Amino acid sequence: MTALAKPFRMSLPAISKHLRVLEKAKLICRKRAGREHLIRTNPEGLRDAQKWMMTCAEFWDARFDAIDEMLKKDQRKDKS
Repeated sequence: MTALAKPFRMSLPAISKHLRVLEKAKLICRKRAGREHLIRTNPEGLRDAQKWMMTCAEFWDARFDAIDEMLKKDQRKDKS
C-alpha cells in the first residue's frame, strides 16, 4: 500500500480508508500476500457503476428536457 500511496499527499490511514470505500463499492479487489496488499480494479464493479450513472443521466436528461420545454412555453406566452 505504501507504493500506491507514494504519489499522493495523504497519510497511509487516509489511503487505507479510501481503498476500503472502493472495496466496499466493489470497484477494487484486495488480496493479502503476507504484509503486502495486492489491489486490482474490478471491471464488473465498474460496469455496475456505469449502469447506475447512465440511469441517473437518463433521469436528469428527461428532467432538463421538461424544464427546457416549460421555459420555451413561458417565452412564447411573453411574446404574445
